[in-house]
Amino acid sequence: MCAARSSLKETRVVLREKEYPENGEVLQLFTYLTCCFGLGYPVDPVTGSVQKQIVNALHLGERERASTLLSHIGYNKHMLNANHFIHILEYCALTPDPLFGMEIWKIMEEKGVDMNNKCHLLMIQALCNGGYIEEAFNLMNSCGETPNLYPTLRKYNTLLGASADKQSVAHASKCLDLMEHDMLGKDEITYIELLKLAVLQNNLSAAHTIWKEYAKYYSFNLISLKNFIWSFTKLGDLGAACEALRHLVGLVLHGGFTIKKSAEDKMVIPRLDVPIPFYNNFQWSRSNKVDVTSVPTVYEKDNKMDTCENNTDGQKVVGFDLNEVKSVEMMPGNAKTNAITRILRLSFTYVIRACVRPKNSELAEHLFYQMQNLGVKPSRSAYDGLIRVLIKERGFHDGLEVLELMQQKNLKPHDSSFAAISAGCSNGLELDLAEAFLDQMAKCPNARPYNKLLEACDLLDQPERGVHVFGKMKQLKVAPNIKTYELLFSLFGNVNAPYENGNLLSQAEAAKRINLIEDDMVRNGIQHSYVSIRNLLKALGSEGMISGLLHYLRVAENQFTPGTPIYNIVLHSLIEANEGHKAINVFKTLMSHGYHPNDVTCTIMIDCCSMNGSFKSAQGLIAMMIRQGYPPQTQTYTALIKLVLALENFDEALNLLNQACSEGIQLDALLFNTILKEASWKDRIDITEYVMDRMLKKRVTPDPETCGYVFSAYVDRGFYNTAMEALQVMSIHMLSEEDISEKKTMLEEECIYAEDSEAESRILNLFKDSKENLAVALLNLRWCAMVGNPISWSTNESQWVKRLSATNSYT
Repeated sequence: MCAARSSLKETRVVLREKEYPENGEVLQLFTYLTCCFGLGYPVDPVTGSVQKQIVNALHLGERERASTLLSHIGYNKHMLNANHFIHILEYCALTPDPLFGMEIWKIMEEKGVDMNNKCHLLMIQALCNGGYIEEAFNLMNSCGETPNLYPTLRKYNTLLGASADKQSVAHASKCLDLMEHDMLGKDEITYIELLKLAVLQNNLSAAHTIWKEYAKYYSFNLISLKNFIWSFTKLGDLGAACEALRHLVGLVLHGGFTIKKSAEDKMVIPRLDVPIPFYNNFQWSRSNKVDVTSVPTVYEKDNKMDTCENNTDGQKVVGFDLNEVKSVEMMPGNAKTNAITRILRLSFTYVIRACVRPKNSELAEHLFYQMQNLGVKPSRSAYDGLIRVLIKERGFHDGLEVLELMQQKNLKPHDSSFAAISAGCSNGLELDLAEAFLDQMAKCPNARPYNKLLEACDLLDQPERGVHVFGKMKQLKVAPNIKTYELLFSLFGNVNAPYENGNLLSQAEAAKRINLIEDDMVRNGIQHSYVSIRNLLKALGSEGMISGLLHYLRVAENQFTPGTPIYNIVLHSLIEANEGHKAINVFKTLMSHGYHPNDVTCTIMIDCCSMNGSFKSAQGLIAMMIRQGYPPQTQTYTALIKLVLALENFDEALNLLNQACSEGIQLDALLFNTILKEASWKDRIDITEYVMDRMLKKRVTPDPETCGYVFSAYVDRGFYNTAMEALQVMSIHMLSEEDISEKKTMLEEECIYAEDSEAESRILNLFKDSKENLAVALLNLRWCAMVGNPISWSTNESQWVKRLSATNSYT
């Protein structure tokens, strides 16, 4: 007894050192009255009155008065026993109030009152419910030191449940070891707590084992089936969850059960529960690789235990003939209808929400309509699950239809529903809608919907809207994550790109933005990721900020394994800034760190060779590419052509062009523009026409640069009519076949021949939609029409095109 009291004193010291958790609205009125006027324990009338006063004082928050009353309980009385404190301990367990419970224990010690097993259980419950698991285990150890106390299954279930609630695997394993040591066995509550642990450990195999063992010793009831459905959905086994749901619905339809509420306001099914011998065969590990198709599902049918193979598809296992099914309201025993409906609603909702991750909208819709046919009105959570799975699989339009249905039923959607619809609208690039749904959220627990909107702003190049979105995050105190900052660097890291080169002003603004974003990262305790560094390097390179570029390359080398893609970004930026020597040094660093250059790396370094005219080095890079399995592609030929043109070797440039055309690779305008640019500068119309003939025959779409080089080549020689004709042909080739076949009349009336003052504004607005080629082509055609050239949509009839085809070789 002395050893037990010493242990208890140490526990009280530990409790006093901890911060006492604030009491919330914990007790219902019936719980408070039960504690005050509880029956079933023989207590002295006077002492019983004091218990009521103490509970009343605790209920009103008068702890000092409660402590004073407790210290005088049984004053001048010589027959105090443990039952005189039991209602106060019940209150401490339900509230919970573990500190006052320990104060009761101290008074009992001082007055020489022996603790009984009921009080011991209540103290363990008070500690567990208050979050003091380690102290509860210390009290449990006193069972072996005190003859009046002995371990019970209910005590261990309390400890096991607290371990599961606090997600403490170590305490759960300790509890299971103690249960096995004391040979107390398991009951239904034990299995439910083990289910929580299986979910905590993401252990699907353990959950199936618990299902089979439970079915071996017990008949399934509504509460246990609800818990199994919850666990299977959390573990991602839709097939097992649907099978349990099917059995639950069948049990409801057959009836024959009783439901009541416990003092803790929990639904329970009264039964005589005989503990099952304990076999600790549940392995709590992170491994959850199990062939679920081989695990039999056990269910009760006609009072006989049968087995059926688990259907992991989950689509057919909940099926009933709905024409023969009675709704819940039509079942006998209306007094229990609310409890049954609540269980059914929760169970269906669990499975519907579990359909989101695998994108099984068909099953979610099937379950949603089936629960309505059973007479169970879907909850907001069920609607939320349906909305999210529809958006994830089909897009935001289907989610909007369900949202309208909720509004018709006067149901307020969850914030997660608004978040899902907003994210879906962002994916569909409907930014106004996405922002409108974000505004309807009362509270956003995470940054995901805002990140989706920022991602859409980045895709559509709308940094101004991005500033507004991020400002709204700050205003609503939505904590940004690393994805947020990755997008911010992509949105705001550069100022002038893509149409202008960096200058001193833009570089100063970019540096200011980057510093502000990094300062905010520090305030939120977030470090750079690989993607954030990558986006930052791209921004610095686009602005030509070489010192910052090299600084963050060193940061990447110190924090991550940068890999070849990071070095490629830096190399490309250095070449664009004409920093050939620095690019060579970075390339040497890449090689010395053991990274393997890829085709992009070699192409960039061939560009570097063109800066110093080293054709031999370029040949070595080509050989390196081929050895590593990278055949030359369009960008490789472009770099080689740029190099030989730097050596003023047009013959070799045309040979490379012909070789690229014969390789069957995907050609682009940049390849041809490289030669056209040099030919225009060198006043070589013969080369310009040869290259344009190859370009048209290979059906490579010209771009604005192509038009500029060819037009300038003719104008500089005084061939103005030919220049206008070539410009018209190239502009028509810049249009898509859809634009020509379906929108030709509209383009002529609203853009090319339109005489109103808004015509050019309509064309310029196309730049905002990233339709640069279309905008330039229409402006060129409008100019051709304004100077009196008739527009012919059939380019094959052009005299210029015919002349190019006739001159099909370069001499």
